[in-house]
Amino acid sequence: MNSVKETRRLLAHFDDKTITVYQAYRDEIADAAIRDGTFSDGFSLTRMTWIKPSFGWMLYRAGYGRKEGQERILRIRLLRDGFERILASAALSHFDPRFYPTEDAWKQRLRETTNRIQWDPDRNLRLGRLEHRAIQIGVQGADVKSYVNEWIVGIEEVTKLAHQIEGVVRSKGTEFPPVPDELEYPVPRSLRHAIGMT
Repeated sequence: MNSVKETRRLLAHFDDKTITVYQAYRDEIADAAIRDGTFSDGFSLTRMTWIKPSFGWMLYRAGYGRKEGQERILRIRLLRDGFERILASAALSHFDPRFYPTEDAWKQRLRETTNRIQWDPDRNLRLGRLEHRAIQIGVQGADVKSYVNEWIVGIEEVTKLAHQIEGVVRSKGTEFPPVPDELEYPVPRSLRHAIGMT
């Protein structure tokens, strides 16, 4: 039986049509993305790009926007249809016998898909480890082009918000600025096992 800490939950802010994910980049990419409403200058369509539905995990990964190359944190709204297409063409980045009967079966799934799934300990606004894991999704190949050209419907910078949260933490305060609620996303049953949800 899996421990509580191994629980994998896809928590996200979403509405009927869109889901919110986060990414962090250097100035050149962030400035162009905000200007154009999608990724453009400096963004590679041929490299894997990682999207994160958990704001807490993004804050942890980017160090509140203080890490080199991750100084600008972006909140991205993309179509749920596109997000679920990304999940449908994904495999776990590491072999896990709970979800693949053999290592060969996992390798076959890797060959059949382009995108990758990782589950990491989720974080709260203070970067403390939570009792469940958060998903991050590596997108590559044709799905990167669709992500940029078809599925993104809005980009907003939240670096200032990240810095405000960091300030509350450093001052040992208790009143955080408001952040979007993250609820359990209704992953289609047909995809839950394939992406390694418990």
